[in-house]
Amino acid sequence: MECNVCKTEMKHEFSEKILFKHLVNYYCCPNCQLLQTEKPYWLTEAYEDAIVDADTGLIGRNLALAKKVASIIYFQLNKKNKKFLDYAGGYGMFTRMMRDYGFDFYWSDPYCKNILSKGFECNENTGQVALVTAFEVIEHVHEPIPFIEECLKKYDVDTIIFSTFLYDGVTPDRNWWYYIFNSGQHITFYTKKTLEVIASKLGLYFITANGIHMFSKKPINPIVFRLLTGRLSNLFSIFIRLTMHSLTMDDHLLLISIQNKKVEEKK
Repeated sequence: MECNVCKTEMKHEFSEKILFKHLVNYYCCPNCQLLQTEKPYWLTEAYEDAIVDADTGLIGRNLALAKKVASIIYFQLNKKNKKFLDYAGGYGMFTRMMRDYGFDFYWSDPYCKNILSKGFECNENTGQVALVTAFEVIEHVHEPIPFIEECLKKYDVDTIIFSTFLYDGVTPDRNWWYYIFNSGQHITFYTKKTLEVIASKLGLYFITANGIHMFSKKPINPIVFRLLTGRLSNLFSIFIRLTMHSLTMDDHLLLISIQNKKVEEKK
């Protein structure tokens, strides 16, 4: 099997049952350390439920991510008055939380129903977005480079902020929780080196700290990035809430207005 990042011949690591029935081969690249399954023929079955029942960290993860991303946008990128897209946004929790801070975020997800940020789906009327977030997404992607290229080109952005759990370069044993064999959705796994190689291939800058990763066409100050994504993000987020105009009530009034309009049109 050829590596989807650097085209090196991959080494077979182990085989394991996916979704309790499909025996699947896992391969690792000796060059860039990309670890992934064989071509995932089972994905349609795996995404019958987009959100895995065992994802008990969903709420806590979004709470932490919102604080960190708000800090990055506000202090480091200086893009607080722009529009933003949360790609593969799941139920819409992150989008709603960022709008509550005051950031004009929109939602998109081809597999999941928008529950918590209805009315703020990204479409042709959204306009230009300044950056894309993609949390817990690239481990679901079998060809990461085309995926990242498409995000940059489709939305005409220079920055992607994302998350995925990195392994240390030694193939984790089968008890590693992030494989999630029962769901069949996690098919690609990365190290810091893998992401650095991807960035090099695409001519991007790459930074990672405190569970947050970023690809950008512009240089990134690593000290500032580490500071903003660390524990101080709790304090920074409080400052942001105090200084920015939350969109919570504005969105409420907008959605009520849309509902009233639909009722009037039916009369």
